[in-house]
Amino acid sequence: MSYVDYLRESAGFAGNVTCMGLDPVLEALPGEGGFRDRVNGFFEKLFRRMKMEGVSPSAFKPNIGYYVINDRARDEDFSGSLALSDVLDMLDSFFPSIPVILDSKRGDIAKSSLNYAHEAFDVWGSDAVTISPYMGSDSVLPFAFEDKGVYILNRTSNPGGRDLQNTLTIDKVEDRDVYPLYIAVAHHIAFWANEHSGIGAVVGATNMNELKDIVRYYAHKDIPTLIPGVGSQGGSATDVMAALREADYDVRLARINSSSGLTHPWKKAPCPEDWLEMCMNNIKNLIEETRI
Repeated sequence: MSYVDYLRESAGFAGNVTCMGLDPVLEALPGEGGFRDRVNGFFEKLFRRMKMEGVSPSAFKPNIGYYVINDRARDEDFSGSLALSDVLDMLDSFFPSIPVILDSKRGDIAKSSLNYAHEAFDVWGSDAVTISPYMGSDSVLPFAFEDKGVYILNRTSNPGGRDLQNTLTIDKVEDRDVYPLYIAVAHHIAFWANEHSGIGAVVGATNMNELKDIVRYYAHKDIPTLIPGVGSQGGSATDVMAALREADYDVRLARINSSSGLTHPWKKAPCPEDWLEMCMNNIKNLIEETRI
């Protein structure tokens, strides 16, 4: 099954286009002990409760940096990497029909990119990966594995994204001679996706006009979108869904992501006693807002 078909199937199975970010912060986790034990205990309880209540997003997105920062490789301590492996095993067990996007934002020249692609797909067993387009096609295309997804940074949700991504360029894309760099990137993404199914885009929800600009360009092109920035970053999932539909974009190919807003909305210690209810309420609310 192609990654595009997998997205459509999992969206239909789950009934929504929510992507649940899995970015644990040790200080915000309940319980005691080391990082691996606390991550295991937290996600095992949360996933079990979700499964028991029939609650499922249509994608999961662990950011690798939140895990490997807890490794101390030169002391032969890999508790962060092992915690990520544990979480991925739990996802296989609890949510076997739901894609996993490894958020690692890789990108390098040719062979190095290929190594990073194997890291994402073979080492970690993810279904998709996030990458940077800055080094061009010989950096991007090594990630284009058959039946895997590649989300290319297009217009990101962080405030500093405008520093480069909104730079005006002079060229011709369709009927426009002057346009921001993120449209030039979208043009390349569409070109690569035409040759390699599964190539998609990261498009932030923090600027709705820019998101609308991009998804109108992607309408009818079978280009997956990963849309961060809702929840704690200020974007609205309801507004995103409306923008996708207004653009006649296939919403089943979108994944609207929230991370800390779903897994630790209290942000830092102390973790409240009703943490599980808080997480479940936020997950259910986002799923309801992203119903298809």
